Amino acid sequence: MAATSPAEPKATVVGVDGSSASQHALEWAVRRSAVTNDPVIAVRAWQAPTDYATGGLLVPEAEWETAAIEAMAATVAEVHAAYPAVPVQQRVVKGDPAQVLVQEAANAGLLVVGSRSRGELRSVLLGSVSWKCVHSARCPVLVIRDGTQTI
Repeated sequence: MAATSPAEPKATVVGVDGSSASQHALEWAVRRSAVTNDPVIAVRAWQAPTDYATGGLLVPEAEWETAAIEAMAATVAEVHAAYPAVPVQQRVVKGDPAQVLVQEAANAGLLVVGSRSRGELRSVLLGSVSWKCVHSARCPVLVIRDGTQTI
């Protein structure tokens, strides 16, 4: 019988959007990683909004990207201060948040997202991004509520 080697740990991908729910999601993933040693990858998707009247950008895309990078770094730094032994990879990607998260988690062991419980009737309990992730991701998805809202 051949010896089996331990399975390579699969990453936990976490959606980080600046909300308290996403910060709680990142904290949860980092606490879990402290036990499992699974890599943690924090992902922030960004899109530059356009002026619907003119079809043009109100602010250059480079400024949106820079703001997303800075916001990601601040969130990760705050969580890392509480859990300094757990490294967190950071990815900032241009695109639709749900599509980016599903793509980034394609080979992950777990996708963790926060939910602000906003959106259409179909997402009374889940936000639209978390709803799309739950229904599209190839890996298990954990949705973390921030505990500040009531339904």
